[in-house]
Amino acid sequence: MFKLDQFISKHITKRSESMFSIDIDNNCSHLSQKIKDRTVLVIGGAGSIGSSFIKAILPFQPASLVVVDTNENALAELTRDLRSTKDMYMPDDYITYPMDFISPVFEKMFRKRDGFNIVGNFSAHKHVRSEKDIYSVEALLQNNVLHAKILLDLLAEYPPEEYFCVSTDKAANPVNIMGASKRIMEDVIFSYSDKFPVKTARFANVAFSNGSLPAGFLARLQKFQPLSAPSDVRRYFVSPEESGQICMLACILGNNREIFFPRFEEEQMMTFDKIATALLHEHGYEVLQCDSDMEAIDKAQELRNGSHQYPVHFSKSDTSGEKAYEEFCTESEIVDLNRLKTLGIIINKPIPDKERVKVLLEELSIAFNEKETTKEEIISIMKNYLSNFEHIETGKSLENKM
Repeated sequence: MFKLDQFISKHITKRSESMFSIDIDNNCSHLSQKIKDRTVLVIGGAGSIGSSFIKAILPFQPASLVVVDTNENALAELTRDLRSTKDMYMPDDYITYPMDFISPVFEKMFRKRDGFNIVGNFSAHKHVRSEKDIYSVEALLQNNVLHAKILLDLLAEYPPEEYFCVSTDKAANPVNIMGASKRIMEDVIFSYSDKFPVKTARFANVAFSNGSLPAGFLARLQKFQPLSAPSDVRRYFVSPEESGQICMLACILGNNREIFFPRFEEEQMMTFDKIATALLHEHGYEVLQCDSDMEAIDKAQELRNGSHQYPVHFSKSDTSGEKAYEEFCTESEIVDLNRLKTLGIIINKPIPDKERVKVLLEELSIAFNEKETTKEEIISIMKNYLSNFEHIETGKSLENKM
């Protein structure tokens, strides 16, 4: 029987246990001191990383846990999962709300509870494919940047002890709008760091997270559909469990305006075609390399007749915004590699120029209110703010591929 966690451990992370266990064990008393009996709000908590963060933080026995997500079905599954897990601590005050964090009803709930001690925000557009046209770009920037400010304004009225939200490795020297939006988001949250402590993390791909390419491999297998993957895009990977632990460690152990990232060696990067190949072998298939998506689709019909040759189309990446490799920090950022064993920490980040941040957000809002704003105009506004934003535009989106 195929077991996903074992597959990830054997073929992707190549670790029998979490790489962050040592730092959790070394800081167990500190974590307990800062989490036990605290009130916790997790926004976007039904997603892959948000739910893993919840599972990482619950053993330290918070007094209450409120989970907000727009995905009602995923919230139901989260509760079933937590309630069905042996020895999982669940506070008496546990409740999920299917709502948007910028909605009036969310604000009512938040104010009624007088805020929370610990707030984790995992609501984000995370895909490079979310920049296909001006409408997808606006939705991405609204969620990752403009809506984040609305939440921060509310938090400023009820300052939490800890505030955390997820960034991305793609924020370092960004080449796509998603990565640039997260880099801007870092400045937005850091501009509130004089009101309450803010921390974030740039980290690797989460193996088989919701919506990821590897998760898509599993869906294709179930439907006897071909696999497609880039052969030249290299990525670092963490397990779902590790993704939540990174966020917990950064949220609770981080100092104000710090950015955490996992410490990897370059040889630990993998390509997606290698993951697909290992997955097919694990399911008893041989790889049948095809020269195009259409050829792979045609040959996939034989799978329903019992064929053990699985059609794939592995090719070099040719879509906009696709970075060939991952990096977690830039040359100008100061990194502490001594505090924790498995995580590096970008330290001494200054409070951003609040006026520049304000002007940027105003320019984006004005542009989105125009009827004929283009994707290129938004990129220009972002480049004016981020001098190292070098957007890769090929004219082809991931929407054009399997």
